Amino acid sequence: MSAKLETLSQNLQEHFGDKLKSLKLALGEITIEVAAADYLCVMTALRDEVAFGFEEMIDLCGVDYSTYGDGAWQGARFAVVVHLLSVANNWRLRVRVFAEDEGFPSVASITTVWASANWFEREAFDLYGIAFVGHDDLRRILTDYGFIGHPFRKDFPISGHVEMRYDPDQARVIYQPVTIEPRENTPRIVREDTFGDTAHG
Repeated sequence: MSAKLETLSQNLQEHFGDKLKSLKLALGEITIEVAAADYLCVMTALRDEVAFGFEEMIDLCGVDYSTYGDGAWQGARFAVVVHLLSVANNWRLRVRVFAEDEGFPSVASITTVWASANWFEREAFDLYGIAFVGHDDLRRILTDYGFIGHPFRKDFPISGHVEMRYDPDQARVIYQPVTIEPRENTPRIVREDTFGDTAHG
């Protein structure tokens, strides 16, 4: 671990103590995990405290861990992962927080800390169904207003639930159940000895 990352790691442990559920170093970057109850206060401190100085939130995304590790995952299903940058200190940090309720996943909004989180949180809400408590305008941003479900969830069907088409008789766009027959595409990985042109490899 570099001296810079060692300093950041010590600052995090000294300042947050038990609020850090984990602190890991991988690929030259520190990842911390915090509880949903501590998320907003930790993020505020990461921005405001001189020991951290994370003035920029550069990314925020949702994650569905339901099939992580080929289904061996035992923890909470939905998480929010945030990437922070300190220009003043020239270091980065990844923060992960898990939503406690799988049925209605929610975490605090950090739009009051970094205004740039606005559209990122709307995207995570739209694609994963993670609600951000305190967000002023939490609505879909990528899918249609009539869209049903959250398409980045691992249990969302590839064909979706409804399809949209223009109906010339009604002279408007309508929604109807999906008419595509579900099918399974299995790539051909193992080939028989007689497959293809055996004389030329």
